[in-house]
Amino acid sequence: MDRQKLQIRLAAPRGFCAGVDRAIQIVEEALGKWGAPVYVRHEIVHNQHVVSRLESLGAVFVEELDECPTDRPVVFSAHGVPKAVPAEAERRNMVYVDATCPLVSKVHVEAERHHRGGKEIVLIGHAGHPEVIGTMGQLPDGAISLIETEEDAQTFEPKDPANTAFVTQTTLSVDDTASIVAILQDRFPGIATPHKEDICYATTNRQEAVKAMAEGCDLFLVIGAETSSNSKRLVEVALRAGAKDSRLVASASDVDWSWFEGVGTLGLTAGASAPEDLVQGLIAACRARFDIEVEHVTTAQETVTFKLPRVLAAEV
Repeated sequence: MDRQKLQIRLAAPRGFCAGVDRAIQIVEEALGKWGAPVYVRHEIVHNQHVVSRLESLGAVFVEELDECPTDRPVVFSAHGVPKAVPAEAERRNMVYVDATCPLVSKVHVEAERHHRGGKEIVLIGHAGHPEVIGTMGQLPDGAISLIETEEDAQTFEPKDPANTAFVTQTTLSVDDTASIVAILQDRFPGIATPHKEDICYATTNRQEAVKAMAEGCDLFLVIGAETSSNSKRLVEVALRAGAKDSRLVASASDVDWSWFEGVGTLGLTAGASAPEDLVQGLIAACRARFDIEVEHVTTAQETVTFKLPRVLAAEV
């Protein structure tokens, strides 16, 4: 019996970014240096497959620092933490390793610089996301106002409209953020902008790849976690760029194969915290059911790497 033909457009870049690679490596190196258990405050990156693998190596994931014993090292997640967290670790004489992505740290530094300059700061981001909590926690309560939508940007009333600045979460939709920024700049022409785009290179590159290939796709699948902001944005970008349907799946086991009825072209990518073996697993699952042809769509080459924290190289 003839099998349904399926063309898979496979996006590149996809999957792990340099910040995620570095964060995972930090946990692995910490386990190698200090042995198990190593505690990790919050999911190191937003992907349960990554978390489960690290748990099998001896990592223990907790939500708050007070769940960690003082005689074991603790790693802070890639999303960044409020300043109060390392301060509390130091007060308790704990060994800690900060795995905050350097591009998130750059946003923290910018916010502090604007605050020192007396500016009222706006953070464009999603309430409750750990990166937003971490960024707002760099400064005293009330120093940063969160804007999530265009409506928020229209109604925001600063104390001094001539003395404002904005920073952004690193994993937002480039297009959505641009429209919010345009409103703020129209309302407050002097608003200070980031020295360099806050939305990280990996988020931008993955969105651009999806935009380049979504039109003509009957179905677009993004591999990533429900908690992953950058993955959820890729689903939205695919629909906006012309895919007939777009869905977020954690892995091949979450696919409802009824989605593939009448599908001739599938778009496929992975969020920045999704490992490549999940991508290959989904392709293998398609191969088992359909007569597939894979087309690689490459829109950028990524060569970024980040150094590991010095504490991991220091003598025990």
